[in-house]
Order: sequence, then structure tokens, then C-alpha cells
Amino acid sequence: MPQLSLIIVGADHPNKDKSNRRSEILWSHPGEEVHLVPEPKNPVDPQAVAVFSARGVQIGYVRGVQCQLIRSYLSRGRISGAIFQCAHEEGAVIRLGLDGEPPQLPDNVSDQPVIPHQRRRTEEPPDHDGWYPDEIYPDE
Repeated sequence: MPQLSLIIVGADHPNKDKSNRRSEILWSHPGEEVHLVPEPKNPVDPQAVAVFSARGVQIGYVRGVQCQLIRSYLSRGRISGAIFQCAHEEGAVIRLGLDGEPPQLPDNVSDQPVIPHQRRRTEEPPDHDGWYPDEIYPDE
């Protein structure tokens, strides 16, 4: 079954109608329909593909390096559906169904969204317990 997951970026930019992309991502549920809309008149990238939630609010864009492929799939009718998969620190992840197959969530999708901007720490200092005492200066 041909499926494709894509990270959607640009969630921190405001929409023209003043709606908030991050808020809309948090309102979205895994499995909800999303819509891909090519933007040939986009001043930054004529290959841009905007992504809208089931409620018609833009949540971001397909990454620039994937736009040409997705535009090609859209123009040839290869994308048979798109659904919201989960929130992601860069914006969101969507799932595409290809070649007549409906999109299906992967088995490992959690019901708990990733909190935007919550960066994971890669390393802690070895003797660090998270508490730092105030510096004690000698009396002079």
C-alpha cells in the first residue's frame, strides 16, 4: 500500500486572515482530512504547496525540497487523499495515500502530540542534577 508521510513547515508564520497555524495544528486530530493547495503565484516559491486543515485553516507548507515532487503527484492525480498524522516541532506531519489507496495512519502514531518548540536535550553534563546553588563569595 503506497503511503508517504511529510513534515509540514512554516507553522510559526501568521496567516493572512490572522488565524494561528500552531493553534490549528493543536486542534487537529490524527486521521483528520487535510488539503494540499498548489500556489503557483507564491512570490517566494512558485512550486509551493500550502496545507490546510479540515476546517480550512492553513497549517503550513510542504518543505521546499519536496514541493516539485508533490506538485507532480497532484498534477498526475497520484495523491488519493491526505490526512493529519501528528504535531511536530517544525509544524506537523501529514500522511498521503498514493495511486488510489486511501491514506492510513502508521501503527506507531501516538495520541499524544509533540509539543511545538519543546526541544529534546541531547546531553546532560555527567554530574548534573538540575540544581545550581547561588555563588558564595568570600567576605573581604
